[in-house]
Amino acid sequence: MQIEQQDTRVELVYGEDEAKYLLRDAAEIKALFRALLGHRGLLGARSIPGGHNFITALIEADEQRGILLDASTDPLQNERIAQSNALDCVTQLDRVRIQFLLENHALVVEDGKAGFRAPFPHTVLRLQRREFFRLQTPSTSARKVVCRFPLPLGNGRTHEVELSILDISRGGVAIAVPPGGVALEQGAVFEDCTLLLPDTPPVSTRLTIRNLFRITRPNGVELLRIGCAFADLSASAGDAIQRYVLRMERERNARERGLI
Repeated sequence: MQIEQQDTRVELVYGEDEAKYLLRDAAEIKALFRALLGHRGLLGARSIPGGHNFITALIEADEQRGILLDASTDPLQNERIAQSNALDCVTQLDRVRIQFLLENHALVVEDGKAGFRAPFPHTVLRLQRREFFRLQTPSTSARKVVCRFPLPLGNGRTHEVELSILDISRGGVAIAVPPGGVALEQGAVFEDCTLLLPDTPPVSTRLTIRNLFRITRPNGVELLRIGCAFADLSASAGDAIQRYVLRMERERNARERGLI
C-alpha cells in the first residue's frame, strides 16, 4: 500500500458541507478504525510539537482500551514521541485520505512489543480526492491558472489581486489565499471574478465561498484554501471550463503513460 504522504496538515476551518469531511460521532469513528484495522494499512505519524515523523501501523482498535499503534524501531525516538502533546496521523482507506490527532498517547510495552496507546480521536477528517483534488492545476508559470479576485478590505472597499487556482471543475474552484488580514466568511459572494485559463478566453463569474481549509506545509508556511462554487455561470463559460478540464486530464493521462 502507498501511504498518503505526510507533507501537509489539512484543517477544516468551516464548511456548509462539514459532515462530508468531518466525522464526529463516536460510534462512526470507532467503526472507521475497525475498518482501518481490517485493511492492515500503514499510517504516517508526526509528533506535535517536535515534528518527529515515523511510519506506523494500527495494531488494535478496542472499544474500551482505545487505539494501539506500532512504535518506532528507535527507542530514543519513541521516548521523544511519548513526550509530545499529540500525534498527527494520516492514512488512506479506499483512496480516501484519513487524518486525525491522537492525544494523551502513552508509550507502552504489551506482549513484549512497544507501542503507543491512546483514546479514540474526537474527530476524523476525510478527504476524497475526487472532491478535494478535482483537477490539480499546473504550477509552472507558463501554465499557471489564476483568478482575479476582489478581496474585501472593509467599508465596502475591495482590492483586486491574482490568486492561484489549486483545482477546478465545472462546478467551482479552490483558490489559495495567504492567511491574515482577509475576512472570508462562509457563504460570502464575490462579484466580478475572472478566471484566466491557458489557451482559453477569460471567464467572468461570481463565486460563493462554500468551505475554508487551512493548509500547513512541512516548513510551517500556511495558506488558506477556499472552496468556491460558481454562481450564475453562463453555458458558454461552463463549456470553456469543461473543455479546459478535459484537455488537462488528457495531458495528465498521456504523461502518466509516458507519451509526452
